[in-house]
Amino acid sequence: MVFTFLLAVLLPILLHQFLYRKAAPTTLPTFLLIGPSGAGKTAFLTLAERKAVAQTHTSTAPLTIQALLPDGHTPSSSHYRSPGDPAYERSRRFLLVDTPGHGKLRHFATSRLANPSNVRGIVFVVDAASVAEEPGLNETAAYLHDVLLALQKRYTGAKTSKGPKEIPVLIAANKMDLFTALPPNLVKLQLEKAISEVRKSKAKGLKDSGVAIGAEDDGLDEEREWLGEGGEGSFEFGQMEEAGTGVVVKGGNVVGGNGVHVGDWFEWIADLL
Repeated sequence: MVFTFLLAVLLPILLHQFLYRKAAPTTLPTFLLIGPSGAGKTAFLTLAERKAVAQTHTSTAPLTIQALLPDGHTPSSSHYRSPGDPAYERSRRFLLVDTPGHGKLRHFATSRLANPSNVRGIVFVVDAASVAEEPGLNETAAYLHDVLLALQKRYTGAKTSKGPKEIPVLIAANKMDLFTALPPNLVKLQLEKAISEVRKSKAKGLKDSGVAIGAEDDGLDEEREWLGEGGEGSFEFGQMEEAGTGVVVKGGNVVGGNGVHVGDWFEWIADLL
């Protein structure tokens, strides 16, 4: 009787301990902050971590923080959960990874894109005032082109017919409080036009190199890595849906005289949690 009693009591405890240790710890969903220097990535990261705006400096290395979705934003997976439910609180947590925007340090971002394990989405932060001028627009478009092309390669290079999990992109048009900032719809149009030019210049360079080495057209076509639909005509963000990547543009500002306005960005994150 003693043996039976001990077995009945200890067996569930031992089984629980065994299963608990064998189970892999839950990894929080990750969002990558990508964009050129000075766009406001680190400022947004600080806001998400501290719930307050703080002075920031140019990043030289990636920085990962654990953030909590602000009050008023409900994760899509918890619309029917009570706020007092522990699962509801867990669903509000996510990781935010800030990557340096300097041209020589962008390999931190590209390396994560090559193997985006547990990446739920990408927040590409742009300076809405900077893209109103040609130098800022060209730099932003070139970087965004490379990011979208990396996501497209990931999709087209999948070894299964199902394809990899979709990684949507939010173009966070920051600094909307500035007088010279473009509205989100114009930011979208300007970036699409600039990316079309980037695509043309890369195509021309590829063709020139092909002619220089005497490559045949068929071989040259195999080497082409066009962004969007075949590389012909104008580029539109809607073309990325064929590569499993939805792209949206939402305006906001992390710092401003009239306060912080990043609710649309957090709402986009909430929809993916």
